[in-house]
This record gives sequence, C-alpha cells and structure tokens, in this order.
Amino acid sequence: MNYLAVGLGGMAGSVIRYLISFYTVNLWSGYFPIGTFIANMCGCFFLGLLTGLNENKEVIPKTIMLGLGTGMIGSLTTFSTFSLETIQLFESSSIMAGFYVLSSICLGLLLAWVGFCIGNHRSRKGRLEN
Repeated sequence: MNYLAVGLGGMAGSVIRYLISFYTVNLWSGYFPIGTFIANMCGCFFLGLLTGLNENKEVIPKTIMLGLGTGMIGSLTTFSTFSLETIQLFESSSIMAGFYVLSSICLGLLLAWVGFCIGNHRSRKGRLEN
C-alpha cells in the first residue's frame, strides 16, 4: 500500500510541477527559473506543514504522509533542476545565479520553518481540544 501511495503521489506531484512550469514560463522577463523556484518553495512550505502536523501525534496516517511527502512533494521539488539552472544562470549572470541560490536557500528554509510551526501549532491545538 505504501508503494502505491508514493507512486500516486509522485504522479500528482510531477503533473503539478509541469503545470507550474508551463504557466509561469512567461512571468519573468529575463531568464530566471521561476517555475522551479515556485515549485521548490511550495514544496518547502507544504513538507514543513505536513511534518509539523504529525510532530506531536499522528494526525495524518503514515501511508498518506508517504504519498504526500515522499511521493507528491518529492516529485514536485527538484534539486537536480535547481543545480542545472544555477549553472546555466551563472554562465550568463553570476549575480542572478547568486540571487537564485541565496533566495532559494533562505526562503526555502523560512517557508519550511513557517509551515512546520503552523502545522505544529494546529496539531497541538487539536490535541488540547480533544
């Protein structure tokens, strides 16, 4: 069952990633990998949120967590594309490449932390009300 959950989540995440890239390709006037950036930032936030929700007790069953976290978010986000796009940016603009790396790391960490805090708070709030 876990394999099926990861597989289905992976299919959904890859389609979501494609749609983000498809609809954001013209949002930036210069070459900036905005689709990958948005997908990775969303993944940071939502993985933090899911993890925070399950921090104090199992709010989301393990199979669903695997499907959403490992499957969907794992296929939505991508380090390999981020790395390649950084190299391509560096060839045309080292400043833009530096901006891409720093903003991805700093905002990604911030969004993961915010998502985790929100999920953890919601989990504790739900536990106290029961």
